[in-house]
Amino acid sequence: MRGRDFAGPRYSRVAIVFHWTIAALVVANLAIGLLHESLLPGTIPLHQSIGLTVLALTAGRILWRLGHRPPPLPAEIPAWARGSAHALHMTLYLLMIAMPMTGWAMGSGRAVPRPVSWFGLFDVPPLPIGRAAGGVGHEAHEILGWVMLALVAIHVAAALRHHYLLRDGLLARMSLRKS
Repeated sequence: MRGRDFAGPRYSRVAIVFHWTIAALVVANLAIGLLHESLLPGTIPLHQSIGLTVLALTAGRILWRLGHRPPPLPAEIPAWARGSAHALHMTLYLLMIAMPMTGWAMGSGRAVPRPVSWFGLFDVPPLPIGRAAGGVGHEAHEILGWVMLALVAIHVAAALRHHYLLRDGLLARMSLRKS
């Protein structure tokens, strides 16, 4: 298939909305995480609220995916690329859980743990962990943030490669617009 028209199997609308909503929130949170010292005070509560939202949406996306398998990749995609795509997606799912959890642990392991206010609407209680676990959460959160940034960049680069270089219509599977 060499055009951008794609008539093959597509993701469901629910999966597409999950994907793009989580993607936007992850990119926003990576930016806040990297730039929070340069941004206005109060960005950390926003960062925490977005992180908890990513955690909840990821749980919903995983539950949705259990009953709604993704469309198969086109047969022309080589086995090594299929394996790479699968590994990348599974790692991104793990990170979309691990990042919010390590951030939550980081805040919960303070000398005086405080709940996280979810967009000022309600409080999420701290995890019942000690300061040492909070320190591990802090280090893990920072390291995993860089890993997430790298994998998001690879994911976007691969999608753009399929769209602009290979012109195989693969990106259209995750679009709400009909080709």
